[in-house]
Amino acid sequence: MTAEHTAEMSLQEQLAALVARGKAVLPSEIIESLQRDLETLARSGLAQQSVQVGEQAPDFTLPDALGQPVTLSARLVQGPVVVAFYRGVWCHDSNVQLRA
Repeated sequence: MTAEHTAEMSLQEQLAALVARGKAVLPSEIIESLQRDLETLARSGLAQQSVQVGEQAPDFTLPDALGQPVTLSARLVQGPVVVAFYRGVWCHDSNVQLRA
């Protein structure tokens, strides 16, 4: 898949393609383990306890990409804020989402 083709795809399409590539190359035991983990996470109800789209997030301070503390309320004074949790260059999902 070329970079130009990827740029034309939605985030959902890019993630689906990433999953398809993973299923093609990963051993079935790994795929099954990942699927079990996803099902366990879905049943936990954790997503329903999280801040939902349109809700106001609680104030927090977290390190930025350089390790410097960033406080949500201080950034909101400057305008809208997008929070992205980037695991690292090794995380394909994070890279796809960051590019999107």
